[in-house]
Amino acid sequence: MSFCLGIKVAQGLIGIADSRVTSGTEHSTARKVSIHQNGHHSMFVMTSGLRSVRDKALTYFEDVMEEEEEGRYDKLYKAVNAFAEQIRRAAREDKQALAESGLPFNLHALVGGQLENDREHKLYLLYPQANWVEIGEGTPYYIIGETGYGKPLLDRALRYETPMELALKIGYLAFDATRTSATDVDFPLDIVSYRCGSYTLTEHCFGREALIGTSDWWQEQLRLLVDQAPAPWIGEVFLPGPAAP
Repeated sequence: MSFCLGIKVAQGLIGIADSRVTSGTEHSTARKVSIHQNGHHSMFVMTSGLRSVRDKALTYFEDVMEEEEEGRYDKLYKAVNAFAEQIRRAAREDKQALAESGLPFNLHALVGGQLENDREHKLYLLYPQANWVEIGEGTPYYIIGETGYGKPLLDRALRYETPMELALKIGYLAFDATRTSATDVDFPLDIVSYRCGSYTLTEHCFGREALIGTSDWWQEQLRLLVDQAPAPWIGEVFLPGPAAP
């Protein structure tokens, strides 16, 4: 399983992806985010699912991008459509063989960025069937992979108007909640950021040592807040009552 989080706020985009790859009882490290940047063409792709499907679809897509005619992909949705076609191509080649081996054809992807004629930054979610939806202001994020543990914090704290720095902090804490509860999500952590209109993606990779101080502080604050939370009704639960018959 993976943790890949894409966030779209007014100021720009943030992508967060863990690096743990699990195969049976074996764990290894591999990147789940790729960057495509050239002039006014800035996009990232994050994936969760069967690694062989991911590698084949991305390899095909990279070939398509290298052969791209100038100006052909002037909006991000056009590049998303091109990637979707490579997912379908991989499905045509491998889906039946995978099914015969008891494996599903499984690939979810988040694609974000801004191309030359996009009026603003964009974020898209692709399903294994290669259809897609755009992530908008109402729910300005999406998680692929291990989705349940980080969602409550994101729903409570993240808004479209949230500054990028705060959005990144919230996103990291969502990853930390997932890492704490899911054994197949862990450091190192890849982080991609994009400010609207800049046509420049930045990417960083952080190990456990660089970030664990934030996790430890958050854990301690949660303990303190639980202790301090007003709950006058709790006393009624522990009032002496009649003995059980």
